[in-house]
Amino acid sequence: MSGDVRSIFPTGGFGLHVRKALGYVFSLRAEYTWNRARGLNFSPSGGYTRNPAWTGYNIANGDVVYYNYKTTIQDLSIQGVVTLNNVRFHKAKTGFNLYAFGGIGGTIYDTWVNAKNDAGGTYAALFKTVAAGASGYSNRKDIKKKLKAGMDKSYETHAETDPLQPKLFGKSFKPSFQIGVGMAFKLSNKFNLAVEERFTAVKTDLLDGQQWQENTYVPGGTGVVGVNVPAQTRDFDSYNFFSIGLNYNIGKKAVEPLWWANPLDYAYNEINAPRHMKLPKPVLDDADGDGVTDQFDHEPNTPAGCPVDTHGVSKDTDGDGVPDCKDKELITPTQCQPVDADGVGKCPPPACCAENAAKIDSLMQYGVRGKGCGIGDLPSVSFANGSVTLSKDAKAVLASVAEKMRNNPNCKVAVSGYGESSKKAQQLSWDRVNAVIKYLVEKEGISEDRFIFKFGLGEGDDNTIDLKDGTGEEGPNTVPAPHPNLRKKK
Repeated sequence: MSGDVRSIFPTGGFGLHVRKALGYVFSLRAEYTWNRARGLNFSPSGGYTRNPAWTGYNIANGDVVYYNYKTTIQDLSIQGVVTLNNVRFHKAKTGFNLYAFGGIGGTIYDTWVNAKNDAGGTYAALFKTVAAGASGYSNRKDIKKKLKAGMDKSYETHAETDPLQPKLFGKSFKPSFQIGVGMAFKLSNKFNLAVEERFTAVKTDLLDGQQWQENTYVPGGTGVVGVNVPAQTRDFDSYNFFSIGLNYNIGKKAVEPLWWANPLDYAYNEINAPRHMKLPKPVLDDADGDGVTDQFDHEPNTPAGCPVDTHGVSKDTDGDGVPDCKDKELITPTQCQPVDADGVGKCPPPACCAENAAKIDSLMQYGVRGKGCGIGDLPSVSFANGSVTLSKDAKAVLASVAEKMRNNPNCKVAVSGYGESSKKAQQLSWDRVNAVIKYLVEKEGISEDRFIFKFGLGEGDDNTIDLKDGTGEEGPNTVPAPHPNLRKKK
């Protein structure tokens, strides 16, 4: 405490507050504190004649006093708190919170003076002895030790109060004003440790029980030279409250008040992943309705219903210049091109056809089935990465293969899949070969014994199934799954 009597530091106190955020930066706080302060001067005083607490001391006898007090201070205040460091541009959160606060409230105090000894007498003799020998002490601390050794701890005399000052609960009451700063350190979402320094000003000079200036006196004599009536001082007392406290965030769940949160973090998160903003759906023009926007469409006038590639160009599987949606012969061999408007080519008859037909007939007579096949080159079937499902394009390719097999009933077809690097790759190869053969048997009506089942081969594209003339080869048309537990469903 800062007043007319030197404070004994430190003394104790405690407080309790409730704080509510009104925004990220500003919040309100209601606070109650209880404080105990003590004081003892190391120099004697003679200006006590108008202070009723020092009755029994006589300036005419050269009595001096050593002002002292013990006061209990309680205050209740409402404060505005401003957070100084939670607006951060490059960090979402912080574990340290710096704030300043100020407010108004009311203070009640009750001050007592140790002016009498245990027997009810004064300390006049002690005070005179200490004052007379003060020059012999090495420092002020020794003076205070001498005083404390000779005085009890009763504080039995009520200090002077202002008769016009209002009372609350029987104690003097005064409005007060607080300002201060604080630092909080986050321990968890529920708890944080706070260190604060608060200054409280009270419009009274009687917190320490003394408001009179010094008087001129002659110690040890019976007469006083130039005695003046003591005048009141014109300064007001104040006190500082330094505290270390534990703050608890009230709530059923772990919560962080707004003064811990960075307001920019919410804005950044909302921009990154909007949850509350209503964003208009983008409008991307697609004049021909093929699913590829105009700015990326290399064929802006694709006929309706025609499948296109990623560039918006109509698909043409056999490259004959007729889009698949209009091509009546989806796979036209190169030697049969050019084609007509329907995509149908005219294949020239091979010079060896008659000779091969005769050989086939001859071989069939001897039971050598499948020799002399003229099915020619067959297209490959592609699968999406990791998939065993036939696409529409793949089914169209297999339809053309089935047509060729029907036209060449003496031919076998070897269906080959690749992927030998792992068990998973081998099983995926088996699933794809099985899907191709199953489609040709169940959907196109080709006999299962006309296929040779090959899978898990090396030196090939894992996503491609090759079909070729297998008439002269030997091999099974069905093979058990190598790793059934790794089979793909789709």
